[in-house]
Formats: sequence, C-alpha cells, structure tokens
Amino acid sequence: MRVSAAIHRAFEISKIDDRLYAAFIEHMGRAIYSGIYEPGHPEADGHGFRKDVAQMVRDLKIPAIRYPGGNFVSAYNWEDGIGPKEDRPVRLDLAWRSKESNQVGINEFATWAGDVGIDMMLAVNLGSRGISDARNFVEYVNHPSGTYWSDLRRSHGVEKPYNVKMWCLGNEMDGPWQIGQKDATEYGQLANQTAKALRQLTPDAELIVCGSSNDEMPTYPEWERGVLEECYENVDYISLHKYFGNSSRDTLNFFGKVEETGRYIQSIIGVIDFMKAKKRAKNDVYICFDEWNVWYHKREQDSKNWKSWDWPEAPELLEEDYNFEDALFIACLLNEFIRRSDQVKIACIAQLVNVIAPIRADKGGKAWRQSIYWPYQLASLYGRGTALRVSVDGPTYDCSVADDVQYLDVAATHDGDIVTLFLVNRHLTEAADLRLSLTGFENARVVEHQVMEGHDLRATNGPDNEAIAPRKGSGLAIEDVTLGGSLAPLSYHVVRLSV
Repeated sequence: MRVSAAIHRAFEISKIDDRLYAAFIEHMGRAIYSGIYEPGHPEADGHGFRKDVAQMVRDLKIPAIRYPGGNFVSAYNWEDGIGPKEDRPVRLDLAWRSKESNQVGINEFATWAGDVGIDMMLAVNLGSRGISDARNFVEYVNHPSGTYWSDLRRSHGVEKPYNVKMWCLGNEMDGPWQIGQKDATEYGQLANQTAKALRQLTPDAELIVCGSSNDEMPTYPEWERGVLEECYENVDYISLHKYFGNSSRDTLNFFGKVEETGRYIQSIIGVIDFMKAKKRAKNDVYICFDEWNVWYHKREQDSKNWKSWDWPEAPELLEEDYNFEDALFIACLLNEFIRRSDQVKIACIAQLVNVIAPIRADKGGKAWRQSIYWPYQLASLYGRGTALRVSVDGPTYDCSVADDVQYLDVAATHDGDIVTLFLVNRHLTEAADLRLSLTGFENARVVEHQVMEGHDLRATNGPDNEAIAPRKGSGLAIEDVTLGGSLAPLSYHVVRLSV
C-alpha cells in the first residue's frame, strides 16, 4: 500500500492549547478511593495518596484535570468535603447508587493536584443546586480572605486561595439520567446568570457551558443552539462528550468513528458561528471536549450491577480492560484533536484511574499502565507547539459510520526545532510504503522513532505484564527532503525530526 503525504512549514492550523491533553476524575467507583487515595497502602504518602499512581500521573504531563464530576456533581454538596474529616457526613450518591464518605474533598484534591503538577478545572452543581451555592464554592476556593467562606478555608489550613480559572457550569444537563435535568432554555438561562456571578468573583475565569451529552441525543444539535442563545456572550467554551465502542468487533468501522467525531466537532462549530453572527458578538466560544474515551467492554454488565446494588462504598465500576485495538483508536482520536486544535482547545480523557482509565490500581496491590496510557502519554509529551496541516494521498475504505477513511492516519506538530509526526496504519494486513514530503524543513533528520506494533488486537496489559508499550522503531529515513519507509499494518508511530 503506497501512501504519499506532505507537510509545509508555512501551512499551520493553530497553536495547540496544552490543555488538549487534560484529564477527568470523578467521585465514581474506585477512581478516588483506592485509586488515587488509599490510606494504609504500602505506597501511601502522608496524606493517604498512592505514590505509585501519582508517579504514573506525573509521567503523563497532564496540564489540567476536571473534578469532581461528571454525573456525581449534579447532586453534590461541596461543603460535605471540607473541615475535620471525622465530622464529614456520609452521603448517598444518587448518580452511581453508592456511598460517598467525603474523606476526599476540595482541599485534599487540591493537595494531590499540586503534588502531581496539574491545574484544577472545577465543576459546580447546577442540577440540585444553583447560583448561590456556586458563588459560595468559588469564594471558598478563590477569595483571599476577609469573608465568611474565604476565612473558613483559612481555618481549614489553606491560607492562600487556589485561584482556579476553569469552571464547568454543571454536567450533561440535557440527560434524563441527570439529577436536575433541564431543557436548553432553562439551563442556558441558569448558566448565564451563574456565569455573570462567577465572573464578579474571578474576572479572568474561563467558563464551560454544557453541550449535548453526546451526538446521539434526540435534542442534538438544537440543544447547543438553545443554550448558546441564552449565554453566548458570558461563556468561553461549550462541552462535548463522546464515548466509543466496538461491540461488533468490526475494527475498521471502529477506527472510522474518528471521522464521525470530526463531523461532530464541525457541526458544533457551525452552531457557534451561527450564534456569534446572530448576536453580533465580539467574543469567541471554543470547544471543550471534556469527556472522551473508549467505553464498552464492561458497560452493559456494569449498568445492570450498579442499578441494583445496595449502596456500596467505592465499588468496582467501569474498570475497562483496554486492548491493543483501543490503543490504536485512541492514537487516531488524539490525532483528530490535533488536527482540530483551532476549534478544540481543551479535551479531557475520561477518566484517569480505574474508571474507564489509562491507569489501573488494585486495592492494596499494584498499579499498572493500560494499553491506552501510551498514545495518551506520547501525544501529551510531544503534541505541543503548533499543529501543521497534513495532506495524505493513499488508499481509503468505506464503513457504516464514514466513507473515504484514510488507512494511514497522520497528524503533525512543530515546536521550536522539532517536528513530530503521529502516524497510525489502520490497515488490517498491509504495510504502508510511506513517502512524506517535508517542504520548508530541508535539514530535517530523524532523532527519535517510537512504535507500538505486533500485538494481537485483543491483547491487554495487567499488573504483572505491560507488554503493550512503545519501543524503539526503525526503518524510516529522510532522503531529498522526504521521509520514507514502511509502516507495518496495525501500527502506531511517533517520529520526531530535528529541523
């Protein structure tokens, strides 16, 4: 299979916002308790957080993390998680039919986030609560001192404010599963008034309003139009959520869902552009794709379990075992985010530990990196700087979700004196004979090549086996300003060029 491709130094898409590689963690299952936090574990630090998990998180270089939910936030009283731990109430979490001990709240989470070097992106409850509670939360978190809520924070041992800039105005408010579901106009008006209040407390806040829960909702994309009709001028981002599966085991159709995601993004950009024109607005609204991942391996089974179990505390829930096929898909999806970096400024893998996550941790036992950890890490480490346009001319295929899907998926970035190419050969059986022109990068040379290949599509990692991981690649070379070589079928390559 012959593939020609080209990049040009001058053909840029956009500066990539580092938060394209953000993450999400929710009070759900074992994401917090026995995920990042497990007092008594041999790896626990003085605050009860697992050092082995923390190091794996640090290695991802995550810029920001969304917290505390998710569906959880729509019935959450943030005040339950502050003050002396022994005085905190145990609550029933209606979202996931479990008990919440509140042993980790905003101050504990901020301690962990600071330790691993991640900025917080906090969500306020606009399901069961409203403007006043959101205002109090922001005052507790961001105001220096001299008021009830800021002085209460100081009495809890946190003298300096956190100065959190990113705030999510609720979660999936269109969903019938959501506590406090609202229609687009009702939610848009509430989000608008909340946004105005929060900006008075934190003038440089970046505010994210809820878009559709996914692109299969019956109200999509009218929901986005209705919400932005009410709040466009007072928000900065609209959220997108999408999860992916391959229950039919049709690998090429699974990979084609990346193209479907591109259409989803473009459709919402159309709504944003329409609303900006209609309102004669001066501000821009961008996309925050704040929930995305593969989720199907245990979805049906877990759905039956959690709807009937008797309010357990930190139960096993949505602990997906990711395979090599999932890793290739995630690599392609991250490529799409790079290609859409002029429109998508923030994206959060959902979630980070145990619950549909790149990192798994056994209670009392080992932590390990799942297959999807690696493409996420490689994109986070090297997909910075400026996204470059890539022209690809090669064989394509049709599937049920998209037509003319390129077998070779390519994204490129330029950061200082390094160009990085992210390449996925999606063909099931044929290698790609690649010739990629590097116009404007006449002195380029290969300085690093990492590859993931040669695994069975259903192979997974485990606590005693992390076989699915990058290794040093070979066979690619530059001649006459062209990168050439063979890419094995079902393989992922990260190639870094000194320019």
